[in-house]
Amino acid sequence: MGKNLKAMTIADIQTHLEVNSKNLTKEFKRLFHGRGGLYEGWNFLTVDSIDMILSVALYFEMQEKLEEELVSMFKNFISSSRHKSLVLQRRYIKGAPSEVLVGEIPENLFVIENGMKLKLNLLSNRNSGYFADMKNGRKFIRKISKDKSVLNLFSYTCAFSIAASLGGAKSVSNIDMSKSALTTGRANHHLNEIDTKSISFHPYNILKSFSRIKKKAPYDIIIIDPPTFQKGSFEATKDYEKIIKKLPQIASNDCIVLACLNSPDLECEFVIKLLQEWAPSFTFVKRLENVAEFASANEERSLKNLVFQRDANYNN
Repeated sequence: MGKNLKAMTIADIQTHLEVNSKNLTKEFKRLFHGRGGLYEGWNFLTVDSIDMILSVALYFEMQEKLEEELVSMFKNFISSSRHKSLVLQRRYIKGAPSEVLVGEIPENLFVIENGMKLKLNLLSNRNSGYFADMKNGRKFIRKISKDKSVLNLFSYTCAFSIAASLGGAKSVSNIDMSKSALTTGRANHHLNEIDTKSISFHPYNILKSFSRIKKKAPYDIIIIDPPTFQKGSFEATKDYEKIIKKLPQIASNDCIVLACLNSPDLECEFVIKLLQEWAPSFTFVKRLENVAEFASANEERSLKNLVFQRDANYNN
């Protein structure tokens, strides 16, 4: 057994949920993070609290009897918690179907994070439209965005844009290949009653649209939050470098870059070395701490949010 590994029974998981459910609010909270590898035999399980919904995801197939016992425990748990509904998603099945086991799901569901509202789709997508582990990244961007021009690359449903806007950003450019994700992103701004006059939404292939992205440069804050691998559009091991090479041409003199990486197989040094080689005017400042509820047995395999600052006085 690993140093920090903890063996748990189903009864132990219920106790864990009860402890983590104390003082719950309407805000999203991960109650059990098996994916972090800290609980022996449970790396296939995550449990989230979304206001009055308990959302359970299974990443691997289980023995039928064990799944029945687990579901029974969840039903027993919500009978004495704030939760009125139970949703089970089987991520190991193609399309990652979800099933409502107890109660019902509101048609216009949204999640709350630090007061922000973000639309959520629990029933029809592998990804719900919200990545909870990025909470501290969004908190950081909100804190530094006052009067800044922000470029949000791989914006998906534009949660970073919401954070920047609420932080007082002067302008935000959201770039993502998916038109449907950007449509949701626009709806997210309206959900938060944000005026979108200074916010743009561009369905560009980032690697092929640099000239268009450059038109609004220089940017004071640049967020790079790509998928690790998306067939036909982005592969971190070979494409991250292409973005880093362009940074000096689109960044303001004191630009801050938040470079994100969610690959378990690539460490922080992968990104740090890319900037050292291809954008040396940027200095590595720090790695943001991950959300406590997403703790991992090996932090290098977890989400990496790396902050870089450009030195206006740098000489080649």
